[in-house]
Amino acid sequence: EELVGEALAPVRDQVVIATKFGFDIESSTRLQRGLNSRPEHIRQVAEASLQRLRTDRIDLFYQHRVDPDVPIEDVAGAVKDLIREGKVKHFGLSEAGVRTIRRAHAVQPVAALQSEYSLWWREPEQEVLPALEALGIGFVPFAPLGKGFLTGAIDANTKFDSADLRSIVPRFTPEARKANQVLVERIGEIAGRKGVTRAQLALAWVLAQRPWIVPIPGTTQRHRLEENLGAADIVLTRADLDEIDAAL
Repeated sequence: EELVGEALAPVRDQVVIATKFGFDIESSTRLQRGLNSRPEHIRQVAEASLQRLRTDRIDLFYQHRVDPDVPIEDVAGAVKDLIREGKVKHFGLSEAGVRTIRRAHAVQPVAALQSEYSLWWREPEQEVLPALEALGIGFVPFAPLGKGFLTGAIDANTKFDSADLRSIVPRFTPEARKANQVLVERIGEIAGRKGVTRAQLALAWVLAQRPWIVPIPGTTQRHRLEENLGAADIVLTRADLDEIDAAL
């Protein structure tokens, strides 16, 4: 947040800043001690974030994870108070189920839900996306590139560091990667015919699912950021989407 605040200070009114609350982080060691969405803690986090971000408002304030020890109505109420005070503009949830979303939305309208969604992980289509559409809530998919798998940069022989979360995810076992390699190859074939990269095709597919979806692919390299942004200019026809679905 300190880096983001410094970088965006000159253009603050031209950007939307989102940040999160919900974890109990020890201040001196910065180690996570579990979840904490108690109303008083939400306020403390908001005040600290405002200082670090060098701003007078947080545009989108997400609950990072649903806290089973705090009723979601209390969480929504705490954010509602911050919105009333002008310190927060919009309320977001992350990886919440439909029932939780509806309960929160009844207290304070939820602006966005952040959860995993990609060609490789389509579970939100079953219940979450229909509920969001009915309630008028935006969707912000993380890992829209399948945590890198859909780019073609990972195969069955790729080794993950023990600190890499993918090392413990079932979809990233060597056997699973080998079985799913055919999907990456098919995406590559379709992308090649359209003159785009695998990553751009995967992002364009996510964008084509609903007009209120905004994926957030992660990257540490500027040229990959520019590549990802290019996906916004790709138009997939119904035939393209049908071909991609058939490849799955």
